[in-house]
Amino acid sequence: MDWTGELKEVKMDLSNKRITVTGGKGFLGTHLIRKLKEERKCQNVFIADLPEYDLRVLENIKRMYEEQRPEIVIHLAAVVGGIGANRENPGRFFYDNAIMGIQLMHEAYLRGIEKFVALGTICCYPKYTPVPFKEENLWDGYPEETNAPYGLAKKMLLVQSQAYRQQYGFNSIFLMPVNLYGPGDNFDPKSSHVIPALIKKCIDAKENNDDHITVWGTGKASREFIYVEDAAEGIVLATEKYDKPFPVNIGAGFEIKIKDLVELIAKLTGFEGKIVWDTTKPDGQPRRMLDTSRAEREFGFKVKTSFEEGLRRAVEWYIKSR
Repeated sequence: MDWTGELKEVKMDLSNKRITVTGGKGFLGTHLIRKLKEERKCQNVFIADLPEYDLRVLENIKRMYEEQRPEIVIHLAAVVGGIGANRENPGRFFYDNAIMGIQLMHEAYLRGIEKFVALGTICCYPKYTPVPFKEENLWDGYPEETNAPYGLAKKMLLVQSQAYRQQYGFNSIFLMPVNLYGPGDNFDPKSSHVIPALIKKCIDAKENNDDHITVWGTGKASREFIYVEDAAEGIVLATEKYDKPFPVNIGAGFEIKIKDLVELIAKLTGFEGKIVWDTTKPDGQPRRMLDTSRAEREFGFKVKTSFEEGLRRAVEWYIKSR
């Protein structure tokens, strides 16, 4: 505190820190690394990702720490996918995500790493969490069944983070971003999330002169999405300014029904055909929207990109980069 009795904001200067970003070649990782290098002028940013490091294997984790000697670890690496991929791979999604995170954090503690930033997921929340999702509701029930193994594997990093802080004074924080979207997203239909899957469907249908697209579920479920650049900024701000045991939501603070999302993407891609709902397929969690007040209060984070503008950029990127 200063002499007025007010809490002074402590901001870590990242520019001279050795920072390892796991999953740094991925969608979020590439945006985060660019932000660290270009905006925060970080000189020593390292990537721990496949094929150089399979972070499910302890020997690879140890080798990564020895070779890169990080002071800060930002753990983005994850085995992820949409509802279909989660239903087909519950065991793999649980094991791969849990073993990777637990061993990475434990080795970071053993080596006296200055700060560990663990990325969770909105899938950590119970299926019937009151909207907007507040961090204190995190343990009020079981997650939505289709992605529970993935969500719980990630949630164990919060338990580990808090336990290691309590017992060892280890500085680890836990952030929960909502679904990301934007340029560079994964458009592979086998593993993509809803926005890239819909963009691809609409553009393919338009090019093939198809008169309709088929979308999973009823369209009644709602989701929240955050533009990838905004999410990267939230993570950097938390790395600089946040050092508490409590989990933090990283989101945009709005929700949109899947039905409205499909119509908006159809408009932005120029697809004018019919939308057919396959109601034999699951909707997933009924509603998703985060309370983002803790992130704003603790480290001044608010999204800057409007949803329609972000979607437009994602569509343009996909058309250009195919």
